[in-house]
Amino acid sequence: MTLKVGVIGSGRAGIIHAKSYLSHVEGAKLVGMSDPDKEVRAKVSAELGVPVYETHGELLGQGIDAVAVVTPTGFHHDIVLEAAAAGVHIFCEKPMGMTVAECEDMIAATDAVGVKLQIGFMRRFDAGHRRAKELLDQGAIGDVVSVMALTHGPSIPHPWMYDLKISGGPLAEVSSHDVDIVRWFTGSDVVAIHAFAGNYRCGDAREQFPDFYDSFVLNARFASGAMGQINGAQGVRYGYDSRLEIHGTNGRIDVGSLAGNRVVVHGSDGTSTRDIVPSWRNLYHDAYIEEARAFVKAIRDDTETEVTGRDGLEAVRIVTVGNAAIATGEIQHLN
Repeated sequence: MTLKVGVIGSGRAGIIHAKSYLSHVEGAKLVGMSDPDKEVRAKVSAELGVPVYETHGELLGQGIDAVAVVTPTGFHHDIVLEAAAAGVHIFCEKPMGMTVAECEDMIAATDAVGVKLQIGFMRRFDAGHRRAKELLDQGAIGDVVSVMALTHGPSIPHPWMYDLKISGGPLAEVSSHDVDIVRWFTGSDVVAIHAFAGNYRCGDAREQFPDFYDSFVLNARFASGAMGQINGAQGVRYGYDSRLEIHGTNGRIDVGSLAGNRVVVHGSDGTSTRDIVPSWRNLYHDAYIEEARAFVKAIRDDTETEVTGRDGLEAVRIVTVGNAAIATGEIQHLN
């Protein structure tokens, strides 16, 4: 049986998920999307050839089997609860919710009716990250000592992101993936966090949103004894920069590069240049497809999703405590 899939939200990420189901996921068919903006609905419907409804309620009423929730984070909780009540399997983009309590509600709602819930940490499906995890599990570098993750985005944040109560800040919007991947590679939960941040590039935000930061460094201690560091930034201009270092008792594994390809131009003036990754859409194109395939496989095989609601919840917990560490300048201990 072919699974009928809908996508709630028709922004950049929504289009990426929709195209995965249109062309790359065997056993699934995109049957519709939703978006409250009339102009967006018309444009997306013409581009993708599927109906785009005004409300997610209309989409849920089309007899779909599964839905991808790709809206701003503040809407995730209510939409997931409605989808669960409709008996629809749910893929929810990161961050899972605004608070730990919201995430707990979402897990309880999906568990109560027996629908699948997968969180959109697509780096777990990236070939490089999966190979690094395989090597780590094989003991290639011994026990994990520390994991260092960096994500720098090129663009200035949208104005709504300046309000940390709505966006959760760059720690949530940019670096939720890093938070999850550091947990994944250490195989452990965070017990203490210390963090620093500042607004270096977004002058428009300083007066109205003095707590907004566009750059941060977060240090963490894990229950296993391992250490973690996350370096995040927005508005860096130079390109999309996503890298990872895993240090073990007997070696190191590196994942990722700023370089867009293997071509380097060496000029007669003594300089060398190469292309840089322009966007997350380019770097993780295949990972988005693989996470969609994994979601459909979990539904069809009736197995647990690879990225669970608890994974989403723990990432939100770390973001929340990390923002508290930034605000207070003090080490925060997690129970």
